[in-house]
Amino acid sequence: MKIPRAHSASDVTVTDPALVKRAVKAAALGNAMEWFDFGVYSYIAVTLGKVFFPSGNPTAQLLSTFGAFAAAFLVRPLGGMVFGPLGDRVGRQKVLAVTMIMMAVGTFAIGLIPSYATIGVGAPLLLLAARLVQGFSTGGEYAGASTFIAEYAPDKKRGFFGSWLEFGTLAGYIGGAGLVTLMTALLSSDDLVSWGWRIPFLIAGPMGIIGLYLRMRLEETPVFAAEVEKAEAARPKVPLRAMVAGQWKALLLCMGLVLVFNVTDYMLLSYMPSYLTSELKYDETHGLLVVLGVMALMMIVQPFAGALTDRVGRRPVIAAGCAGFLFLSVPALLLIRQGSLVAVALGMGALGLLLVCFTAAMPAALPALFPTRVRYGSLSIGFNVSVSLFGGTTPLVVTALIGATGNMMMPAYYMMAAAVVGGFAVWRMAESAGRPLPGSAPAVEQR
Repeated sequence: MKIPRAHSASDVTVTDPALVKRAVKAAALGNAMEWFDFGVYSYIAVTLGKVFFPSGNPTAQLLSTFGAFAAAFLVRPLGGMVFGPLGDRVGRQKVLAVTMIMMAVGTFAIGLIPSYATIGVGAPLLLLAARLVQGFSTGGEYAGASTFIAEYAPDKKRGFFGSWLEFGTLAGYIGGAGLVTLMTALLSSDDLVSWGWRIPFLIAGPMGIIGLYLRMRLEETPVFAAEVEKAEAARPKVPLRAMVAGQWKALLLCMGLVLVFNVTDYMLLSYMPSYLTSELKYDETHGLLVVLGVMALMMIVQPFAGALTDRVGRRPVIAAGCAGFLFLSVPALLLIRQGSLVAVALGMGALGLLLVCFTAAMPAALPALFPTRVRYGSLSIGFNVSVSLFGGTTPLVVTALIGATGNMMMPAYYMMAAAVVGGFAVWRMAESAGRPLPGSAPAVEQR
């Protein structure tokens, strides 16, 4: 194990600012790669439906494509149960390197799969297999990356540094969605279906190599190193049951917070592009550009909102987001349904700014729910179970609800229900801003 360039006194940990920035960059890059794939998959969903799920019904194609998207989330808890405890035993850095490799391989493989017209039913089966590899690796990614940053960051700046993890999310999503938008504008529909859709997935190979290089150069977090020394063993082992039964209250809070965070996140960033095109018959290129603009706005606001959580606390910021989604989801969706460019931009922009309340606060708030010895494992389990049940299934469930009821306001109602659950969770959680992580000494920045 590499020893971090930080030193611990009996009651304080002093962190190296340069090392913290390196850790943030490497962790954020992995998240960017994960969401590059999500951006590509969501924005090119209609085309993938034609390639892998031939049918005369566009809605059936879209449902099949989102079904493969959702299937990856079913194995995320399994990935969390493997990578999380492993990260608490052998270290955060090693596990994050492995998840990076698996994500890159899974995404790159999609770009190599023959179409349904070439090999028949084998095509969607191979797509499903690649998505399962992605989902399994992602089970250890977000919890590990947020834990890594939280354990490196000084207590008074944990919200600011944590917000860069979601900055990476948005950057990756914009990269993936922007590339699809450019291809949609430059290529004919036939070329896009024939070969163009492969390009974004094949780019994952070089991205994965770069990300792996950065993560291999990282040093273990000072918090984990101190835990190892305290345990007088290089590999402290905690039973899986201790990560669940011993942390059940924190796990329930984690799942509630992750539910509202991810339902709204996937609704806005994964589902809305297809909603604009398939359900509202909105011009595809204009719709993509609007969502890209919203994500660019979120990127600008993100670090400032993260710093705000350090000053006023995580709870007030998360609570404001829950209240906003509860009361503004219907007005925002009504604006979007008007169809004009200005109305769609205003409605999407409002939802995007509300989502920043979660993207800025959660990377610092979630790791603070658990003590160091089980942080990676417990957070992986709680995060991925909630994402699998509610977040990743959002596009599929909402598409099915609209198909069953004919009610185009279902996205708003779904976000409102999530906001109620999130509001209860934030009411029950303790404030963590400016305070040491549970089980760790106070962390201050080296001057």
